Amino acid sequence: MNIMRKSSRARRGSVSALFCVCLATLLLPGCHSGDGVRADSQANAPHVAVVKATRKDLSSTLEIASEFQPFQEINVYAKVSGYIRKLHIDWGTHVKQGQLLAELEIPELEQQVEQDRASAQRSTHDLARAREEVSRAESAYTVAHLAYQRLADVQKTQPNLVAQQEVDEAQGKDQEASASVSAVKASLAAAEQAVVAAKAALAKDEAMYGYSRITAPFDGVVTELSAYTGALLPAGTSANKGDQALCRLSQNDMLRLVIPLPERAVADVQLGETVAVEVSAVNKAFNGKIVRFSDQIDSDTRTMRTEVDVPNPKYSLVPGMYAAVRVPLHTVENALTIPVQAVQASGENRGTVLLVNSSNKIEKREVTLGLESATEAEIVTGLQPNDMVVFGTQSQFKPGQLVSPKMVEPSSKTD
Repeated sequence: MNIMRKSSRARRGSVSALFCVCLATLLLPGCHSGDGVRADSQANAPHVAVVKATRKDLSSTLEIASEFQPFQEINVYAKVSGYIRKLHIDWGTHVKQGQLLAELEIPELEQQVEQDRASAQRSTHDLARAREEVSRAESAYTVAHLAYQRLADVQKTQPNLVAQQEVDEAQGKDQEASASVSAVKASLAAAEQAVVAAKAALAKDEAMYGYSRITAPFDGVVTELSAYTGALLPAGTSANKGDQALCRLSQNDMLRLVIPLPERAVADVQLGETVAVEVSAVNKAFNGKIVRFSDQIDSDTRTMRTEVDVPNPKYSLVPGMYAAVRVPLHTVENALTIPVQAVQASGENRGTVLLVNSSNKIEKREVTLGLESATEAEIVTGLQPNDMVVFGTQSQFKPGQLVSPKMVEPSSKTD
């Protein structure tokens, strides 16, 4: 009996042990199934490009396309008509102010100058002779006047010693000598005026003859040559636009850009402000300076003429090239910013972003927008520094979705 009870207990113990083993077998995989599902879900989560909200100085700019123009450009005309004796320039010649461009042959004007010089010399000799006449007349007057005074004095003291006729004759000679002095002095004045006139005529013709040497009025480049050696160059003194010029001269060491500044930007732009000028033809950026305004809004275009000077000392730029002028408008210091590709506008100064939280899940956030540049948007409210937001299209993600974030660096350049 005892043996049978022991066998029965043994069987029950074996069954119990087997049941425990089976139960453990079933329960152990179940204990780890949750972690495995979560790990598998994270591994299968879609990758998403994200950027961090960061603080930086933000500026908005206005980009306007324009065409380079010479700082100044003129047609160089001859002051006097003549044949080109010698030409010192050609197309593309760089010249300095005062440099000789061409020499004209004007024989009739050269002869006129020689004639004026002879007239001036003759007038000078006439003036010297008139001065001598004045000296002679004054001496004769002095002698005649002394003789008259002596006779007049003797007649007063001794009336019977000198005849009245002698006194009258001496008085007449005195008056005649005085009149002669006045006449020669008038002749002297006329001679002096003749000298002045002769010298003025000489100076005028010499000045005109000086125009036979055509010089550069400023530093520049000969962009067009219209006449050559031996050609007759007419005097460009009339209003006739058909007059032939010697050349066209452009000052290209400083170029100007004329931009139409929109009315809304007028109050934000100041004289002397530095602007960025990008020239695609040479793939370079240059610094320009706003130097002048028209100070008047065009009623048709609602823009104001604004000029930007761009130094060009190496002549790497040429007139006619196109450039993009970036005019800074507003600036906000230490602004919280994200790329504009991470914001979807939803109204005036309002927008939405997709935030990736600490659990790597998507959250939709309403944000208040401030200043916006070509690449960055200011976030006034709705985000904190270092918050990660989805960069790019938002339509493929939903709030609450588990994602695998990947940090990206958006390009700072715009197309």
